[in-house]
Amino acid sequence: MSARLPHVVVVGDVVLDRDVEGRVDRLCPDAPAPVLDVTHVRESPGGAGLTALLAAEGARVTLVAPVADDDAGRRLVEHLGRALDVLPLPHEGGTRRKVRVRSAAHSLVRIDDGGPGTPGAVPVDDVRRLLADADVVLVSDYGAGVTRDADLRALLTQAAAARPVVWDPHPRGGAPVPGVTLVTPNLGEARGALRDDPAGADGPADALARRLRDVWQARAVAVTASADGAFVASGGEAQYVPAPSVAGGDPCGAGDRFAASAALALAAGALPVEAVGRGVADASAWVAAGGAEAYRRRGDAAVDAAAQRDGSADPGRGTVPADPGTVGRAGTDDLGALAARLRSGGRSLVATGGCFDIVHAGHVATLQAARRLGDALVVLMNSDASVRRLKGEGRPVVTAADRARVLEALDCVDAVVVFDEDDPRAALDRLAPDVWAKGGDYGGAPLPEAETVRAHGGRVVLLPYLDGRSTTSIIERSGVARATGTTLKETV
Repeated sequence: MSARLPHVVVVGDVVLDRDVEGRVDRLCPDAPAPVLDVTHVRESPGGAGLTALLAAEGARVTLVAPVADDDAGRRLVEHLGRALDVLPLPHEGGTRRKVRVRSAAHSLVRIDDGGPGTPGAVPVDDVRRLLADADVVLVSDYGAGVTRDADLRALLTQAAAARPVVWDPHPRGGAPVPGVTLVTPNLGEARGALRDDPAGADGPADALARRLRDVWQARAVAVTASADGAFVASGGEAQYVPAPSVAGGDPCGAGDRFAASAALALAAGALPVEAVGRGVADASAWVAAGGAEAYRRRGDAAVDAAAQRDGSADPGRGTVPADPGTVGRAGTDDLGALAARLRSGGRSLVATGGCFDIVHAGHVATLQAARRLGDALVVLMNSDASVRRLKGEGRPVVTAADRARVLEALDCVDAVVVFDEDDPRAALDRLAPDVWAKGGDYGGAPLPEAETVRAHGGRVVLLPYLDGRSTTSIIERSGVARATGTTLKETV
């Protein structure tokens, strides 16, 4: 019997995102403006719609939002309806749209129209019943009017007294209602909310979080500070939740990813600080994977793959939920995007791999040497199941999440990718590194992945091996091998 999925009710403002992509080869003859030859047009839900889709990756989701009675509004509901339920509220004005005109992954201009999106007469009884069924409520405020509606505020106040509520605020939106479990302003929003506060708005993020917790009468406030992580005030001194280091990436949509992940964690019983930790990790992974643009492209790829399988295309489909994974641990579907990001600016890409079960000096020497072969280093690391098949019961000693976190902390490592197969050939086929580096303990033994690397124009290099350093010897000295009764063999 499968576990019951939590029910997340998202309340907020929706936007129809439209990406117009093409190439620019010339200027207008009558003005110094580029001419875009359109090659692709994509529509997908934005605002609270994106937040709801992200939450739907791990929950049953119902979105409560004003939806305009126009063609764009109907397309918006159609997109959302493939992954979640929608309770549409009356909507004043036309559908809010954000049109991005892009060439070669660069935005040329953004055109906004529609709105304001303020709800009309809210079906109070329907919304109350829906909120009462929620395991967690997520308010995704995009400043169009939802959080200023008196009826909705009264209903959300009732909900906050009975169940976890996450409130992602907006400078133009209403203040969080009293009793909210977790409010998630970014640093700019936190300063704006305290602009007229006698205590001032110029303090550090931890002081702002403590002050806002009192002002908003919230159980916890997490002030997010982009790449620096978040500061959480949940009583007493604020707690710092650092963000993993991410090289480059695209932050667009990271706030939606953060809020959705935090809400899912609360629905599973996490404390607010634990939920913030989950949100920070997932938001960092989102940025590393390329942000909202990469998310939408993965949706396109999933639709194309489905069309090839069943012979039917769905050209209107603009979004397919795709988990960006945990920070630094891209799935093989994301490896192409990871490689492109690390190669930006003409940089060369090196990859190495192994189990890295108790990282020791030999591993560090290998990784440092590998990094010197190029401009960026990706570590392909065996998953827990893969290590167990290769090494036997009792292994790994350290879980994949902890092994990856240790490797990511090394300055010479740009990214860690966990793969489930017994060898890294599938991952290498997508990553296509310029150099595949392996520890010299392999000697003259043939590497099964060498052909895959060379097929993409890469080369294989063996690295020096520090004799006498191995996970096996460390385990044996610690008594783990005797305790588990296993026979262990370790290679880098």
